[in-house]
Amino acid sequence: MNFDERLKKLRLEGNFSKGDLASMIGVHYSQVGRYENKGAQPSVEVLSKLANALGVTTDYLMNGTAENLANNSLSDKELLNQFKFIEKLPDSEKSVVKIFLDAFITKKQIQQLAS
Repeated sequence: MNFDERLKKLRLEGNFSKGDLASMIGVHYSQVGRYENKGAQPSVEVLSKLANALGVTTDYLMNGTAENLANNSLSDKELLNQFKFIEKLPDSEKSVVKIFLDAFITKKQIQQLAS
């Protein structure tokens, strides 16, 4: 999948029109169409805004690498979206979530060992 295909797929999955996405990133809606259909490449600044608006990394938008792994590994899209949200939290709040996850995982591992 190419940049233009990933961009369109993510936009549609997010239920954004071209105009919606364009407003979010500060470009004209026709520019989003150029990215999706005409092979136009965004500037680094616009690429970053696109990634933020769509909840993915710039690496995924351009190369389809890091995010592909997560999307292919996690079949639970709700969980994937939760992790994406958590990733945007301040470090202090992320550490609290990590502590809870570690505690839950440790508990499950102990239960499995005990049975």
